[in-house]
Amino acid sequence: MNICFYFKKITLLGAIPMLLAGCQQQQSGGVNPQSMADAIHTVIQSDRTAYTKLIVNRLAFDEKVIKVSEHWQDDKALVLPAQMFRAGAEIAAESQNKFSYSLLSEWPLNKQNAAKTEIEKQGLKQVGETATNFYAEEKLGDKHFFTAVYPDVAVAEACVQCHNKYPDTPKKDFKLGDVMGGVVVRIPLD
Repeated sequence: MNICFYFKKITLLGAIPMLLAGCQQQQSGGVNPQSMADAIHTVIQSDRTAYTKLIVNRLAFDEKVIKVSEHWQDDKALVLPAQMFRAGAEIAAESQNKFSYSLLSEWPLNKQNAAKTEIEKQGLKQVGETATNFYAEEKLGDKHFFTAVYPDVAVAEACVQCHNKYPDTPKKDFKLGDVMGGVVVRIPLD
């Protein structure tokens, strides 16, 4: 039995509709860039949320077992969620060239996390104002990319406290559930 047939049967019973969409795209010869970016973002955001809530918020803020620090190695502390995100992005970039991802903000605590391209700036502005995904194509150098920007939301009190209390923060009034920046997923189209 064809695996896509099996997933179609499950979908009819109420399982995740993305399985059906993936199978239909696979049968038609490939996955479109937006579907690929959405799937990548789902995994990234799930891991980020889990680390933030289950590790950082619980151990550093609720139970106060260990602190979280920007200088985590020197302080023998937990890695900040943004640093964990960057480490994952760097490892992914070392192992493949089919996509890249980054965490950017209009109010970056670290200047390297500011938007650099016009599309990134437009995307961050839209996700900040509307909390909706932003999709565009852009040319960087001689290559074309599909670029998606997703709202990065404060999912735990740890996010809010760290960002609002950071000494050089450009914004000090974040609340739980606020958009704090954007996850940028970039897929080469060439």
